[in-house]
Amino acid sequence: MRAPTKFTLAVLGLLAVAQSGGGQERRHSSGRPLPPRPTIDRPVMGHTEEADRILSAMQVYPADNPWNKDVSQWPVHPNSSNIVASIGNDKPLRYNPDMAFVLVHSQQPKIDVKIVEYAGESDPGPYPVPDDMPIEGWPAHYHRDASLKRLTLRDVQRDTLEQGGDRHAIVVDPTNGKLYEFFATKRNDAGWQCAQASIFDLNSNKLRPDGWTSADAAGLPIFPAIVRHDELQRGLVEHAMRVTVRRTRRAYVAPATHFASRLTDPNLPRMGERLRLKADYDVSSFSPEVQAILKGLKKYGMFVADNGIEWAISVAPDPRIPVLHDELRRVKGSAFEVVVEKVEP
Repeated sequence: MRAPTKFTLAVLGLLAVAQSGGGQERRHSSGRPLPPRPTIDRPVMGHTEEADRILSAMQVYPADNPWNKDVSQWPVHPNSSNIVASIGNDKPLRYNPDMAFVLVHSQQPKIDVKIVEYAGESDPGPYPVPDDMPIEGWPAHYHRDASLKRLTLRDVQRDTLEQGGDRHAIVVDPTNGKLYEFFATKRNDAGWQCAQASIFDLNSNKLRPDGWTSADAAGLPIFPAIVRHDELQRGLVEHAMRVTVRRTRRAYVAPATHFASRLTDPNLPRMGERLRLKADYDVSSFSPEVQAILKGLKKYGMFVADNGIEWAISVAPDPRIPVLHDELRRVKGSAFEVVVEKVEP
């Protein structure tokens, strides 16, 4: 056998570097090693084991993005007590199994979606919408409700019961790092329509244009906030979460870009306000799943993202995630504080 040439050795060396990711171990912003990225060749519903494998290998936004910042040492807002009181000191933390999503491959065919309301603050399509794109609440919310469990996904897409509501829909392209989110989404004989459509680059820290909304009132993305099955199994929600409150102020703070209120009371939270579970709150008596959420709220906190019921965080409507109502309701609003970004000297 002939000895390899210098050229052959160089090629083999480049291949080895490429296969090893440049010799550096990929790490998630939380610090854990990232496994190899699974191949995606078809749409994958977010409530499946296949989705878990894909998500566990995915970095959503850069490590220094607001969604991934450790806020456990940030200073408390000087008006924190009044802001928290305006939301409700005695009102409970709530579990909202709402935000469903689907993962698509990089070559998913793109289609038009008719935008019927906020076209001026929407990102133009076409969009990689698969035939089985889930609507908010699918499947767990529907399967757990005796009056709704007979509905198929197609029934929900078409809103055959005319339930209305926010009807968020979320499509994630992990390979290209793109996120597509829709508000008031519905399917009909002519195709898909929505009130608003947003596209986010998950490899960038770029915000939406100042003053623009998104599928969420604050102009924020929704997918990075969702409490998912794979992270509950790892024991920590590894990012900031999304919370709704009944009354907000006519103001917003980055990374939010939009307000949704006429109220100017300084004791009300702004869109994008960041709240954190107090460090001394004892989480030891909760189940592992709830501990994963509460530990995440201590480390990453949650953003005020929309007007709605007080202290409600978004959890994937995944049948594998247990109903968390009773446990989370033990945590009251007074356990939280508003924080502001720590300014380094």
